[in-house]
Amino acid sequence: MVAVELLVVLGLFVVVVVGGADGGIVQYYLLAGDVFRLARLQWVMETSMLMTLANKHRSTVSTMARKYAATIETPHGPRKCFEACVERTDRKPLVGRFGGIPLRRDKKTVINDRRLAPVNTKRKELVTRLLAGRCESCGRIDEVEVHHVAKLADLGRPGDRPPWADLMAARHRKALVVCGSCHATIHGKRTAPALTE
Repeated sequence: MVAVELLVVLGLFVVVVVGGADGGIVQYYLLAGDVFRLARLQWVMETSMLMTLANKHRSTVSTMARKYAATIETPHGPRKCFEACVERTDRKPLVGRFGGIPLRRDKKTVINDRRLAPVNTKRKELVTRLLAGRCESCGRIDEVEVHHVAKLADLGRPGDRPPWADLMAARHRKALVVCGSCHATIHGKRTAPALTE
């Protein structure tokens, strides 16, 4: 008895899943002028659903097609579909349906896309430091660059390292936002003269 009930619920589940996917695709493309081309996809999904049901029931595809066949009323007249129903005591029956949606263009279809919730992410600290445009070594407001090291251990021991390395170590940051001249000094190069017109 439990196995029979399980097969009924399983049949409902298969019809609901495949029917939901088919219904969603068809509803989305109802505005298209060539929505009729979805008939091939619908046939493939219908055949797949019936083969799955036949496999689970250890039966044939044609038997499943007869068992789940139904007719529903639509604005375009009666339509054939597949329907699975599970009766429940003291409650409405669970009904799953595949098909029944006419593949006709509907120019008045309204697509109700779900509005995505805005994602509020904080800016990364480095981005905030870059947008400030202030050199963290000399304090000058200028075009800034980022000097970075692979790991803080590369900075050396306190006392025998340059001031910029002490600044990075004190902040526990592997990146330092600096102006062009400070960056050149860090790398031991002469500062490039400013471009003049």
